[in-house]
Amino acid sequence: MSMHKTNSEHGLAWVTGASSGIGRALALRLVRDGYSVVVTSRNHEKLVALQQEAAADGRIIVLDGDVTDPQDMERVLASIEYDHGDLSLAVFNAGVTIPVRGDDLHRDAFERSFAVNVNGVVNCLLPAVAHMKARGQGHIAIVSGAAGYGGLPGNAAHGATKAALINLAESLKLDLDRIGIRLQLINPGPVDTTGSPRLGFARSGMVSADEAAQHVVEGLKSKHFEVSFPKRSITIAKLSRLLPYGAYFALVDRLTRQGATPPKATNTRTSAKGRPHQAV
Repeated sequence: MSMHKTNSEHGLAWVTGASSGIGRALALRLVRDGYSVVVTSRNHEKLVALQQEAAADGRIIVLDGDVTDPQDMERVLASIEYDHGDLSLAVFNAGVTIPVRGDDLHRDAFERSFAVNVNGVVNCLLPAVAHMKARGQGHIAIVSGAAGYGGLPGNAAHGATKAALINLAESLKLDLDRIGIRLQLINPGPVDTTGSPRLGFARSGMVSADEAAQHVVEGLKSKHFEVSFPKRSITIAKLSRLLPYGAYFALVDRLTRQGATPPKATNTRTSAKGRPHQAV
């Protein structure tokens, strides 16, 4: 099975949700590593500002696009292929966080979450895999999150989408290995991209967007299927799932009661219709 690991000599990198948060920081780090980086979101002004900031270090190519629109993502990939060169690395990072409480359910929160977080990845994945399959090699990273490991208060929509992405990546890995495409799963824990606590938890243990991007870059160069950070938060999340439900819910209740009130959805990763987006 292929263990293809790309570097900046292999072609272009593509980062979705690049106007802010982890996506923006990752694009800057990849440019410094020598990549020409295609950046996508619906916020054209922020992408242009990113392009100008990176100009001294390398090349950023702005291709506006809405990940919830499959034809838009086909168009972005066609532009990459025919106007700019071979796509070597794709990091599907665009996503939305919308807090959902059981005592105040709204259909729109679920529909928007799945449209961006799950369908948005699929809409990018299909053209990217077709392009890389034709080349016989490529490298794709799907940004999910530790929220997919287990249910948390306020996390019903967001966590469900992240669990879906974890299963999606696990299910596709071996098939893509066999056609020369390396697939990795990025599972960040709490990332402080807004200055506010996330979904009922205190800010202690969070990493900055730039620190998260550094973890991602290091992970892309590694042999690991899953890239997860920060270590303490991820370890607690994974070990907690080994507990029986009674102990699990007691632990979650204690930890979430110590945290802050769940925040409103905020903009850190823009990808769809100008709606509020947040990191994983």
